[in-house]
Parts: sequence; C-alpha cells; structure tokens
Amino acid sequence: MKTKAEIVADRMDFESRAIGAFIGLAVGDAVGDLGRNQDHRNRYGLITRLLDDGKSTDDTEFGVLTARALLDAKGALTPKKTAEAWRRYILDRGGAKKRAGRPLYGAIENLSRGMEPPLSGKFNVMNIDDGAAMRATPHGILWAGDPQRAAESAMADACISHDADGVWAAQAVAAAVSVAVAAGTVEEIVETARALLPPKSWIEHAMDTAMEICERLPDIEDAYEELHTRLWTPEHAASPEAIPQVFAIFKLCGGDPKRGLLWSANFGRDADTIAGLVCSLSGAMHGSSSFPAEWIQSLRKPSGTCLEFAMEEDIVSLAKELVALSCELGA
Repeated sequence: MKTKAEIVADRMDFESRAIGAFIGLAVGDAVGDLGRNQDHRNRYGLITRLLDDGKSTDDTEFGVLTARALLDAKGALTPKKTAEAWRRYILDRGGAKKRAGRPLYGAIENLSRGMEPPLSGKFNVMNIDDGAAMRATPHGILWAGDPQRAAESAMADACISHDADGVWAAQAVAAAVSVAVAAGTVEEIVETARALLPPKSWIEHAMDTAMEICERLPDIEDAYEELHTRLWTPEHAASPEAIPQVFAIFKLCGGDPKRGLLWSANFGRDADTIAGLVCSLSGAMHGSSSFPAEWIQSLRKPSGTCLEFAMEEDIVSLAKELVALSCELGA
C-alpha cells in the first residue's frame, strides 16, 4: 500500500483510482439492480453489461450525499454536520423518493422530529442493514492510504441512520476503499476490512464464515452457492449477510472488475449494493479504465431515483473534488 505522500505525488493516478471507485459504485449499482430484475432474468438469464435502461438507485445517490457532506465539512465530518447535510439535501428538498432502504426513511423521519445522531440511527428500524455501507466509498477516497481515518469518518456518517453491525459494515467498506485507492493488494484490502469488525460481533462471525468458504473453495464457481446459503438472513438482507459476500466475491475474483461485475450483479437478493461495492473496490484498484467510457458517461449524472438533489451532481467531478480536498488536507 502506498503512503499518503506517494498517493498525493501521483495526482493523475489518484484521480483515476478515485473516479474508478466512485463510478464503480454507480456501475455495480445500476447493473446489479437490473441483474436482480425478473424481467431481465427472463430475457437474458445473466446480465453482463450496463444496458440502456440501467440507472442509479439509492446506493449511488446516498454515496453522492456522503461526498457532498464531506466536501461541505472540508473533511471534518461529525454526526452534527452529517445531520445538517441530510436536512439540507433531503428534508429541505421534500424528502426521499421511493427505493431507499427502511433505516434511511427512519433516519429522515427522526431528523424531521428533531432527533440527532447517533440516536437517529440507534432508535431506528432495520439499522443493521447495508444502507450505510453502500454510501461509504467517498470516505475511502478522501482518506486514501489512511484506513483508520476513513473508518472514523464513516462512523460520523453511518450513525445518523445505523447502529452496531450497520455502522461497522460502513467502517469496513470505507477502510477497504482507502487501501484500494492506495494501491493495496486484494489481501490487504480484505484484511483491513476484517480488522475493523469487532470480536464476537455477528458481522465478524459472518465474515469469518465467508473467508473460510473462500479458503476451502477458491474458485467462485464452487463457492457461489454456499456463500448464499450459509450467510442468508431470513426475510431481509442485513450487513452480516451482504458485506461478507461483497468481500468474498471481490477476493475470489482477484479484484478483477469484469469478473467481479459478472458474479456480483447476478448474485440476487441485494445485488445492487453487493455489485456496487465489489465494483467500487475493483475500480479503486484499477482506476477509471476499469469500466467502458460510455458507461462512465451514462452514469456520471445520477438519475434522481431517490434523491432529487443528486441529479445536479456529477460523480466524476465529485471524485476529483474529493481528491483535491485530500491533497489539501495532506497526511
């Protein structure tokens, strides 16, 4: 893994990896959302690329919100500043549309009642799902090469809507992206994420299970079914299911963007988040060239499916702004 000084010294590479990480989230989100759609499954069986009707969901758009909150706070994000951003970009714009996860709506309602984080996340429904992890990529970009700072930043963001495993999942993803942008290896990226999971927590146990499957079945074709059956949570996906699956797919595909997209986008269940995070990690590893230029052009402007303000943002520009702020903040 590169040091912060080495990362900043090669600004072009830093920007490429940042764009790869952020647009990778959008790519996986859009393709994974199509991949779990029954009409597409009936027509294509497997999905292998971004189709014309692919667009962002809440995963990408809340990632855009996180980036905007970080930039507004000049990197010094706190739970209070996170709440200010949510009120400014969600509540003051009429709230969130359909497609967001349950704890996100719960947090918005709590904020509208005057509740502040972390209580807005603690006193909240389904607050251990992956809705905070899905938006954690910008923390890793800003704090590239410093996974601990990335995790701390993710905590200040995640606690507005999540608690316990939901927060730890976000910290693990943010730290992993930080290492990936810093040219870490697949093993370094995965182990960094594992180190952030508290001992004896549900998500740590699930991650250990996922990694045991990977060690015993190093070919994803063999591990694929067991990653579903042994991590499956009844009725609704939770972080201890989806996030270990993210890191298992990423590991078994060796960080390869094309293979990672194929296996994650067709994973079913919470495939938009799973593919979004797998592609974010692989995009951070390999840079903006990980994905076709036409995909980047198609997805760089979010659709506003969930958050209206996101349509006014540009993911490539946000990635570059995060890089500029990161360089300004230094080590």
